[in-house]
Amino acid sequence: MDKLQLWLLVLTSLSEAVAQEDLYRKVFIFRNDPNEAYVVVKPEPEQPLQNFTVCLRSFTDLTRPYSLFSYATKGQDNEILLFKPKPSEYKLYVGGEFVTFRVPEIRMDWEHVCASWESATGIAEFWVNGKPLPRKGLQKGYSISAEAVIILGQDQDSFGGGFDLYNSFTGEMAEVYMWGYGLSPGKMRAAYQSLQLPPCSLGWRNLQYELKGDVVIKPRLRETMST
Repeated sequence: MDKLQLWLLVLTSLSEAVAQEDLYRKVFIFRNDPNEAYVVVKPEPEQPLQNFTVCLRSFTDLTRPYSLFSYATKGQDNEILLFKPKPSEYKLYVGGEFVTFRVPEIRMDWEHVCASWESATGIAEFWVNGKPLPRKGLQKGYSISAEAVIILGQDQDSFGGGFDLYNSFTGEMAEVYMWGYGLSPGKMRAAYQSLQLPPCSLGWRNLQYELKGDVVIKPRLRETMST
């Protein structure tokens, strides 16, 4: 390999490297509608899940369906999916099955959601802006596979791809977290209030991510969020 080839290889490796930084008071902006943009995030460590909690904030004026958080494995593209088909509801998928949560229509403001699930009881919780909705049953006894691809802003219909542009997210996203256990009610409220949170496998303050397509990072507008 000559020097030019070696230099090109180094540049390619650097361009494909996963970024890691503290995203405090920053947001991902998905700029176009519809779009092919997404963010790949990587939790540590990778292991099968019997329980989980996912929390994030979003800010959009979309009224069509869109995906916020997609966790896919080679055997199941909807291992975990947080999907909003219309302004008045969310769907939470676990292992290809889903439950629907009815929510108030919140227009032109930040919306904070947390979804949790436990295999032993099959109980799924959903919190919107620090308030719980009625709990529902989903996939009791199921185990979520490891070695996943986690994508923000698109719905994976195959492992790492298969996107439908008209299910893409357009808007701003921030404070994405994932735990391998269910958070207590107090910690659910703390997540909404942007307070100190327990250690997690995927956290906004030390996120490992790759931007794909037209996604940019900008400082958040403080007046649009709770803190």
